[in-house]
Amino acid sequence: MKISGLKICIVVVVLVGVLFCSCKGEKYAPKPRGYFRIGLLDKSYQTFDTTYPYKFEYPTYGEVEFLDRPGEQYWMNLNFPHYNATIYLSYKRINNNLPELIEDSHKLSYDHSVKAEAIVDRIFINDSLKVYGMFIEVEGDAASPVQFYVTDSIRNFLRGSLYFYSSANRDSLNPLIEYFEEDIKYLMETLEWKHSK
Repeated sequence: MKISGLKICIVVVVLVGVLFCSCKGEKYAPKPRGYFRIGLLDKSYQTFDTTYPYKFEYPTYGEVEFLDRPGEQYWMNLNFPHYNATIYLSYKRINNNLPELIEDSHKLSYDHSVKAEAIVDRIFINDSLKVYGMFIEVEGDAASPVQFYVTDSIRNFLRGSLYFYSSANRDSLNPLIEYFEEDIKYLMETLEWKHSK
C-alpha cells in the first residue's frame, strides 16, 4: 500500500499542530537548586573544665583541640568533624587594654562585610557570673557566619568564631548556622571565669 505525499503532509501538519497546542500557555521555569539534607544530631552538652582560666559547656559531638602557640596561652579549637566545622577560641589576659581587644574583635567581624548582607550585633550580659560580651551574626556568604566575645571587664577576654570547611553558601549552610548559633549561645550562657587565688 502506497501513501501519497499529501497524506504525509497532512499527518506532519497535524502532529506539529498537536505539539504547539499542548505547550500553549505554559511557561517554562527551572526548578530551584536543591541541597543535600543535613542530619542534625540531638543536642547534649558536656563541661570543659581544665587548668584554663575559664570553663563552659559545649556539645558532646565536639572535640577539644588544645593549641600550643608561642606567647598565646589558653587558646583552643572546638572541632565538629561530623559537620566539617570549627569554633576557634582565643583567650587574652586584659592588661589595661580592654577597649583595644573589643575594637580588634569588631574589626575582625567587620572584615567579613565584603561578603556580608548584614551584620547583627547582640549584647550579652550575665551579671551573676560577671560575663559580658557580644554575639555577632554575619548574614550572607561570609567565611565566618557567627562570632562572639565575652569578658569580665577586668582580667579575662575570650573571642570565638565559627568556620565551615566548605564554600560559604548561606542558603545551603543556614540550617547548620542556626544549629551552631544555639550551641554558641549556650557556651556563652554557661561560661564562668576561674580566678586564681
